[in-house]
Amino acid sequence: MKDAMVLKGVFRGNVAQRYGFQTAIDKVSVEESLYLSWEGLEGDVCADRRHHGGKERALHQYPLEHYAYWQQKYGADHDWRAPGMGENLSTEGMLEEAVCLGDRYRWGEAIIEVSQPRSPCFKLSQRWGIDRFSVEMQGLSRCGWLYRVIQPGRVSVQDALVLDERESNALSIQQVCEYFFGDPLSKEGLHRLKQQTKLSDSWMIKVVHRLETQTVENWTFRLLGLGES
Repeated sequence: MKDAMVLKGVFRGNVAQRYGFQTAIDKVSVEESLYLSWEGLEGDVCADRRHHGGKERALHQYPLEHYAYWQQKYGADHDWRAPGMGENLSTEGMLEEAVCLGDRYRWGEAIIEVSQPRSPCFKLSQRWGIDRFSVEMQGLSRCGWLYRVIQPGRVSVQDALVLDERESNALSIQQVCEYFFGDPLSKEGLHRLKQQTKLSDSWMIKVVHRLETQTVENWTFRLLGLGES
């Protein structure tokens, strides 16, 4: 399997006080070669290490096509373009219904693997100035996805993403979102998610907890910023 996808942009960011909180969501385009470590791109900083970043969430990719949808819905007063969602990688032609959990890509010298969908949070609503934007993104499964790094190495925007491996029972990112967010206590859905050995540890813990307790973790803080995290 050797499908290759040309990157439209590679982005990294530093922490700054923006939109009422400390964030590195405002990333800038990088043309030069960078080192991709287990934790992410050289020079890319994460403001909230509890909820973002780490080895299972080293990179975020967001489809460029989604910006046209958001512009149509909310108008051109907003600057709907990458990397407005804080993504590291931007592409056309890779959407949630076609990208699967566990998909493994060669990128330059590195190898990366899809670990989970992105979990939208209230900071996206604040960044765009749109009430409940994170809730809508989650409901539409237009979340993008995250990667773990399997092999560190030098990478650049000139290097294509080359699909090397796909799990035989892989769920698409859209399917994962629909089970995890859309029908969170469906036994069928939870059992299918539990079979996904490449699902990130943090999501798998939640899947197992739901199966054992038939309760869903509180999403209020993540989505709306209300209450305790």
